[in-house]
Amino acid sequence: MNRRRFLSFVSAACLSAAAGPAAAFRWQGIALGAKAQIVLDHPEAEAITQAARAEIARLEGIFSLYRADSEIMQLNRDGTLDAPSFELLECLALARRVFGLTEGRFDPSVQPLWQVMAEAASRGQAAQANDLDTARTFIGFDRVRISAARISMDRGQALTLNGIAQGFIADKVAALLSARGVKDVLIDTGEILALGDGQGGNGWPVRLAGERDARQWQGRALASSATFGTLIDERHGEGHILDPLGRKPIATQVTVSAHSAGLADALSTALCLVSGEEEARDVLSLVNEARLERFIQTPT
Repeated sequence: MNRRRFLSFVSAACLSAAAGPAAAFRWQGIALGAKAQIVLDHPEAEAITQAARAEIARLEGIFSLYRADSEIMQLNRDGTLDAPSFELLECLALARRVFGLTEGRFDPSVQPLWQVMAEAASRGQAAQANDLDTARTFIGFDRVRISAARISMDRGQALTLNGIAQGFIADKVAALLSARGVKDVLIDTGEILALGDGQGGNGWPVRLAGERDARQWQGRALASSATFGTLIDERHGEGHILDPLGRKPIATQVTVSAHSAGLADALSTALCLVSGEEEARDVLSLVNEARLERFIQTPT
């Protein structure tokens, strides 16, 4: 199951029904390999959405692990990146904040571990213990050196920002749209960001999977993660959220809301690795602008 299935929103249909097709505009496409859409009510909606699509494409050139020319791929390949973009520095600063808040549970430097597991899965095998142990020696986001002039890493380290970049892109698209005068918009890049009054002036209706009724959202972002939402290795049941400390994750679903989609994205990822809801709430007690919306854990 893709992580995005844990969020089911009805906003687009409601806006169309309330405002009519002339007032509501919806774009659907892809952002960082996931389905994305933007719903807004503005007389220049189509042209503004084109600008948003260009912004998404530009940011993919920074964060995508599927584009050989992206900044993150260059950094992983060479171990250094001179003159990094402001957006990469900003995202890494947010990642470092969440790394500290979660005592290292959110660690973008798990990429070498992910690569070992994915390569073994492609051969139909489980990753070997010695290969996993070697990969874990490269984990340590605090060892990544970040400055406006250069980002550099220890030899063998690699980063993934997949646990934060979708939300970060939603925030950047929202900033662009706000600068263009858009007040009512719902942005879904794998994480949901709702701005303005939405339908009927009460916010945007968003329904979590399994819930009967939609909740109304205004000026907040919503992100959901699940330890086994996507499997690296389906045969051996290895999920895509990896514990940097080497513990086996418990089956967990987490939904977090915050004013920033990037923050909600990173926190929901990290909280999949806590021991229970009490610990999740303890972590979020350190973050005034975020709150826990749902926590489901199934111990084995």
